[in-house]
Amino acid sequence: MQVTRKNLSDTKVQLTLVADEAQLQKAKSETLHVLRKDMSVPGFRKGKVPLNLVEKNANPEALQTDFLDRAMNALYVAALDQEKLRPVAQPQVKVKKVVPFTTLEMEVEVEVVGEVKLADYKKVKVAREPVKITDKDIDEVIKQLQTREAEKKDVTRAAKDGDQVVIDFKGVDAETKEPIQGADGKEYPLTLGSNAFIPGFEPELIGLQAGEEKTFVITFPKDYGVAALQNRKVEFTVTAKKVQELVAPKLDEKFAAKVGPFKTVDEMKADIKKQLEGEKQYQADRDFESKILEEVTKNSKVSVPKVLVDEEIDRLEADERQNIVYRGQTWQEHLKGEGVTEEEHREKKREQAERRVKAGLVLAEIAEAEKLDITSEEFDVRLQLLKGQYQDKQMQAELDKPENRREIASRMLTEKTIQKLSEYANAVK
Repeated sequence: MQVTRKNLSDTKVQLTLVADEAQLQKAKSETLHVLRKDMSVPGFRKGKVPLNLVEKNANPEALQTDFLDRAMNALYVAALDQEKLRPVAQPQVKVKKVVPFTTLEMEVEVEVVGEVKLADYKKVKVAREPVKITDKDIDEVIKQLQTREAEKKDVTRAAKDGDQVVIDFKGVDAETKEPIQGADGKEYPLTLGSNAFIPGFEPELIGLQAGEEKTFVITFPKDYGVAALQNRKVEFTVTAKKVQELVAPKLDEKFAAKVGPFKTVDEMKADIKKQLEGEKQYQADRDFESKILEEVTKNSKVSVPKVLVDEEIDRLEADERQNIVYRGQTWQEHLKGEGVTEEEHREKKREQAERRVKAGLVLAEIAEAEKLDITSEEFDVRLQLLKGQYQDKQMQAELDKPENRREIASRMLTEKTIQKLSEYANAVK
């Protein structure tokens, strides 16, 4: 086989391939063996016809088509292996010259993973944030528990900080007055001072009495979770249905026993501290791993194929579309709210998608360098654990589909690679 390679870009190559006689004869033999399985010739059992008679009796067009497909595929795969290329899209193929069974020359253009130059990931230094639980942290949890267990008493006075107000509310764009999807609610219980709602919303309710209505404008934070509402001015109209005074239970052994299997307040506090430590440690570990990966990725050089970035944008938008459906909004309403076109919306996600793809390619390269893989035993254990999370037999069966098994294995390899990076980072002094 002769291979002539031309790099069209960092992530696209052109290959001119010329097959040798051995490759073509192998492809021909494989084709004849396949055709023989269903061929019947007088004097021979089905499937036992000599290959020379198979060639003589086969439909010439079917024989040549099958041979050409088989030979081209074998030639392409061999060239990828020889050139150590990792394709990320279907190739564009042109047959330049073909003589059945004796000559085959083809030209292939394909997008591939570009060169990856890894940073020295074994020497990455990242500060690990210490986990510390303060008395204030514990007191905040206790206060939440007391609020949850508080007795609610309807009052006729004006609402004050610490009260629960049951409200109906509706939000519209402050300028256009158009309704905003997801910005309304009925009989919504809100504890004033809890900071559970949009910043600036709860203070507006102080002074309201049951039956009163108030209209005010709130500017959503620039980092608000819903992109369409970031920095947006929304006019809310709120009707107070009830004002309730919250009478918190006394912090004593009776309260401790009510919220958990505790005999004393100290036991309850010790358990809260343990739970908080576990939660904060888990988050600290994830943050540590993210910082390591970010540092390694930032200092590695990767030529990112555009097709992979476009596919990642597709996934990001699919997740966003799903969230929008849950909020009862259409995609066009969402785009209008952000003030962008379909194409502009995609381009806003390109930088994030490129970072994700680059990180994925870096992790794959590290996994190969470290010779990491997922054993069948490790995979089987994970699969059984996942199946144990579902009672639905249909959902359990979904996990056995080849594409889902590949996704699970890929996720496991990513986890193992990140764990290896963490081990190196922890070893760095």
